[in-house]
Amino acid sequence: MGVGLIHQAVAHQARTAPEALAVVDGDSRLDYATLDAVADDWAAHLAAAGAGPGTLVPVLLPRSARLYVALLAVLKCGAGYAALDPRWPRERIDGVLGQLDAPVLVTDLEETSARQPVWRPPADLSAPGGGGGGFRAYEGPADVAAAVFFTSGTSGTPKGVVSPHAATTRLFTTDGPLAFGPGTVMLQAAPAAWDAFSLELWGMLTTGGTCVTARDDYLLPDTLRQAIDTCGVDTGWLTASLFNLFTEIDPDCFQGLRRLYIGGEKLSTAHVGDFLDRHPGIRLLNGYGPVESCVFATVHPIAARDCDAEYGVPIGREVPGTAVYVLDDTGRVCPPGVVGELCVGGAGLALGYLGDPALTEARFQEARVADAHPRLYRTGDRGLRGADGVLRFTGRTDRQVKIRGYRIEPEEIEAHAAGLPGITHCVAVAVPGRLGTYERLALFYTSSTDDSDATDGAEDADNADNSVLLRRSLGRLLPAHAVPDVVRRVDRLPVTANGKVDRSELLALLPG
Repeated sequence: MGVGLIHQAVAHQARTAPEALAVVDGDSRLDYATLDAVADDWAAHLAAAGAGPGTLVPVLLPRSARLYVALLAVLKCGAGYAALDPRWPRERIDGVLGQLDAPVLVTDLEETSARQPVWRPPADLSAPGGGGGGFRAYEGPADVAAAVFFTSGTSGTPKGVVSPHAATTRLFTTDGPLAFGPGTVMLQAAPAAWDAFSLELWGMLTTGGTCVTARDDYLLPDTLRQAIDTCGVDTGWLTASLFNLFTEIDPDCFQGLRRLYIGGEKLSTAHVGDFLDRHPGIRLLNGYGPVESCVFATVHPIAARDCDAEYGVPIGREVPGTAVYVLDDTGRVCPPGVVGELCVGGAGLALGYLGDPALTEARFQEARVADAHPRLYRTGDRGLRGADGVLRFTGRTDRQVKIRGYRIEPEEIEAHAAGLPGITHCVAVAVPGRLGTYERLALFYTSSTDDSDATDGAEDADNADNSVLLRRSLGRLLPAHAVPDVVRRVDRLPVTANGKVDRSELLALLPG
């Protein structure tokens, strides 16, 4: 299916193969006809509550078939959805709801602090309830908002990335690296607020595949193994960190897969090499792309020779409907082999940042490249294009990091920590691991309380207790992946000769 509306692609599958299996959720099974009909029914209720073109509807439900139907119903109204993670701290959920100014909230929660009306979807998915008999789904252009993905922001407020339908549907062409279709079965394990969720859900439902729900909050090798054995899962997605972990503790858990996408962080060539040796029949692909270009901008089928390549495993070539340019500081295209900033154009680009036109203008800029897409997103990633046309990632231009696949802005953690009682100065530092990727996040702070007992940055028992309390406080403000693994009080924040915080000296305080 080419570029178009997500819900139209799903409806096409429902007409083409109504009895085909769309969703497996525990003991529940949904065929395409039922999925589409129930979504029509729910959409009629949501439209009556005010959901429609130009609106954004938050959906706060656990990972389940009901979540998928609710999101499809929102899209049928012509609205965009914001899938919120029920595991987020209440303060974060409330803050996001305040940004959305939504006409209705879809949730099961009995008590919410939401200002908007609440619609609680029916528990029974076996048949539609009759509310959608005369409902007609939205049929407008594909460059309207389909989803809002909330990611870490430097100001302390989550950034809402508004993604259009075309950003998702461009991916799943029949001739591209994400050519799914009937018979493809994929595990859905990513958090719904993450753009990888679109890969796992819409990658199946827009192409006639089957989406299998992972019921556990966190994916484990046993979960993957069971899904392969009992549900026929043959396609999967893992962050680089999870891929490394799985290959270490249960390298045979992948048996039965045909295709595995990995990425989100720089890949470990050692783990990739071990996987390729053990599973020569599984196609392994490296996917690269910021959330501002939904899911992937490039994909690279990994071969053994890539493990010895300069700069590590390449990020590959552009997916359909996407262009990537390597630009120098003047906005000109860098020659092959020359490092510059990776800038993305095409149908995958987000419409912008929710409620932040200044940031949108700064990061989404008019192209100055001949024959380029008219609008480019500056990723902040540095890379180069080889003489073979394949792209390589070389690093970042700013402080943004990826830890366990999640994009983290250290400034967001610092902004929240600085607002806590007693903290005078603080800095969040990503801690590199043995493979060169970032594995942990540490927060160092100075305090207005009496530090006379602390010497050389060492914490006594009272300081350790304070650090535990600070982590708990941050846990009420930040999602779990952004809460620092280590919180440590120091007498002072060391600085370099040019007056900047010396992060290497701070990292030296941590145990090896």
